[in-house]
Amino acid sequence: MTAQWLLWRDGVHDPWFNMSVDELLLEAAQQFGAPLLRTYRWDRPALSIGCSQVYPEEQEAHYAIVRRPTGGGNVFHDVDLTYTAVIPAGHPITLLDRMESYRIFHEAMLPMLEELGAHAGLKADESAHVDRRTMQCFTSPSRFDVVADDGAKYAGAAQRRTRNGILHQGSIRLSAAGGSWEKLEEALLKALKHYFSAEQILFTPPTELLERAEQLARTKYEMARWNRGAQS
Repeated sequence: MTAQWLLWRDGVHDPWFNMSVDELLLEAAQQFGAPLLRTYRWDRPALSIGCSQVYPEEQEAHYAIVRRPTGGGNVFHDVDLTYTAVIPAGHPITLLDRMESYRIFHEAMLPMLEELGAHAGLKADESAHVDRRTMQCFTSPSRFDVVADDGAKYAGAAQRRTRNGILHQGSIRLSAAGGSWEKLEEALLKALKHYFSAEQILFTPPTELLERAEQLARTKYEMARWNRGAQS
């Protein structure tokens, strides 16, 4: 039986709105009745930092900085494609442990990258001697990240789990598709559709969700008290 996934091919937004949308999607995960996949872009050079990361003041002159609702390291968003998968509680993926649920998304990308001419595999173990409060995502690969033969990182992700389900925020280097965001997006959607045997149904976000996301962006994700203070 073919599974159904909702697909939101979102547009270009500011960094704070992008993160607020993802928080609200996790909050509403069980209302959707199926996993939801979102691709989106950034309207300026941006740096997202994990919820427990040290705030990188030295980057303020070059990037708009936003703290994610998920963990992981610092990710620069001027050279990547970002996507979000929201998996509602009770779905088989939520029954996997954290590392296995992380692994499957990256395993799904390996045939795609091969077709794009970017030979890659999954990192077998953690990088040694990494300060996880200051690490940069694409220079400090973690276990099950997608890496090239020389160890360079192609893709990474971070997750948050709540009683509503899983929020999986992923990032893929545009260099995997010769720098083309559009080509990489098409390849990613095809790869996930095949791996999860999923029918992708176009999703139109409710106006209420967008309005709430705008409000949350301004009252939380754009605020210094959120971005400068590491969250537990």
